[in-house]
Formats: sequence, C-alpha cells, structure tokens
Amino acid sequence: MFLAPTLLLLAVFLLYPLVSSLRLSLVDWNGLGNTARFIGLANWGRLAHDAVFWQSLRNNAILALASIVIQLPIALVLAVLLEKAGRGSRVLKVLYFLPLLMSSVAIGVLFKQIYDPNFGPLNVALQAFGLDGLAKDWLGDPHFSLGATIAVIIWQNAPFYMILFLAGLSSMPAEVNEAALLDGASEWTIFWRIKLPHLQGTLRTAVLLSVLGSLRYFDLVFVMTGGGPEGSSELMATYMYRTVFSSFQLGYGSTIGSAMFLIVITVAAVSMYFTRRFATEV
Repeated sequence: MFLAPTLLLLAVFLLYPLVSSLRLSLVDWNGLGNTARFIGLANWGRLAHDAVFWQSLRNNAILALASIVIQLPIALVLAVLLEKAGRGSRVLKVLYFLPLLMSSVAIGVLFKQIYDPNFGPLNVALQAFGLDGLAKDWLGDPHFSLGATIAVIIWQNAPFYMILFLAGLSSMPAEVNEAALLDGASEWTIFWRIKLPHLQGTLRTAVLLSVLGSLRYFDLVFVMTGGGPEGSSELMATYMYRTVFSSFQLGYGSTIGSAMFLIVITVAAVSMYFTRRFATEV
C-alpha cells in the first residue's frame, strides 16, 4: 500500500510512455489526425540501414569514451587537489561548480560566440599569438564540430563528478592516511594504493552515469550545432528530435527513441556486470 503511489507514478510517467513509444514504432504516422498506418517492423528495418542513425550512434559512443577517458580523470585530479587545498578550497569549489549551475542553452549560445570563426575570442586569441594556422571554423567544419562540442560538454559536466569524487575522498578515515604517512608512504603511493581503491565504488557510479548521460545527451549539442554540419555532430537524441518535429515522422522517430532505450538498457546492464565483476576488496 505504501509503494502504490510511487508505482502509480512510475507506471504513468515511465511505463506508459515506453509502451506507447514501442507501439508507435510499428506505425507510419505524421502525428496529425487519425492517419496512422500499421506497418509492422518496417521502421526497424529502415533503422537498421539508416546511415545517419549509425553515424549518430558512433558520435554518442565517441562522447561516452571522451567522458570516461578525459572528463573523469580531470574531475578526479580536481577533487584530489581541492582535498589538499584546505580552507581555500571552499571558494574554488564554488568557482569550479559554476558551469554546472548554468543553463545548457546559455552555455551553448555563449560558446557559439566563442567559436565564431570571424569574431570569436578563441580565433582572435590564436591570431594574436601568431597561430593563425590553428584558427578554424570550429562548429562549421565537419572535422572539428564534434570535438568542439565535446570540449564544452566536458567543461560543463566535470564539476559534477569532481563533487562526487570529493564526497568519496571525504568518506575515507583520516587515520588511514596518517598511518600511511607515518609508515613512510609517499603521496603518490597513498593515492594509488589507498585512495583510488577506496574510490572504486564511486568510480563505478561515475562511469555508469557518464556513459548513460552521453548516450542520452541532447540540449547543448542541439543549441550549438543542431547535429550539423553534414551530421558530423549528430547524436541519437538530436536525430530523433529532428525526425519527429522537423520531418513529422512520428512513427520513425519513436523507433529511434525505442532503439535508444534498448541501447541504454543494454549498456547499463553490461557496465554494471563488468564493474561488479572486477571490484576488489579494500
């Protein structure tokens, strides 16, 4: 009885939309009127041969990899440095956390101006230092648009994982660190042999959150590039949005959304399995 309200909310806002999306993936419908036509698995067959979808999935995978390889190490380094900063770390924590508090739309608009090929501060600074060859149309060049947007995503979201790692570090008993110092262990040894194993649970959570977040990412990329140019920064979520609200292909857009759900569930299950399997006792 106590669980009933929560289960009802989950059924209405999670289960029903999921079932509805799967149902719509079996029809051809523009979202207007009673024109839906049942076509079975035709949308799924189209998805399997859709080059744009596979490109967007590849871009999501690149974003997930960058989140693990670049974003999490940066956040961990910041957390370790802030832990050693003492009282002065309070101001630094607030400053480092500010990007996460900003609206993704505002950040997207801001960095569109920063990346502007003609008047953007980034190219102006490069030219001022005599590095004209490095000045580029960062968001308009298919070779750099995805990397430029990923850099902004990392800048915005790294503070979240920094706070997560700080919480993990603060949960370690101070006596353990003091005992290691008394035994002659260096700071580097303490980090690798004590702190990092202590953070393995936090690291598993961070990896899972970063991967799942990368597979569902939408807002900042949509504001900065809209998935372009030439689909070079297209993500599954931006492709789904354009398919439904620009092309009015609600059935096929629901197929993309359902495929996203299946991919996210599969990746989450695999990630949880492997992180638990290789967990060690501390």
